[in-house]
Amino acid sequence: MDDLDKKYYKIKEVSEILDIPQSTLRFWEKEFPCCAPKRSKTNIRYYTPADIEQLRIIHYLLKIKGVRIEAAKEQLKLNKHNISKRLEVIDRLTDIRGRLDMLLQALNKRQ
Repeated sequence: MDDLDKKYYKIKEVSEILDIPQSTLRFWEKEFPCCAPKRSKTNIRYYTPADIEQLRIIHYLLKIKGVRIEAAKEQLKLNKHNISKRLEVIDRLTDIRGRLDMLLQALNKRQ
């Protein structure tokens, strides 16, 4: 996810980026201290792009792979690098598929 160009994001923005409810982010913050955002003096959460990347990995493990929270914590502790690489490959393949779909649609319009 390379389109994160801001230094900090509010919880609403992160919720929209990851397409998950804000309540889920707050819950994950308690369960996974590694992705706890910085807070302002008025207690507003500010997520960095690194925090968002951590949340993407957690989202992948919990929502896509269907891993339980305790197992996800264990995988993050033991194998975080491989998980992030796998997620990177999935993102690239999804991007390639989208481009191929666009090319196929363009070809179908020409016929």
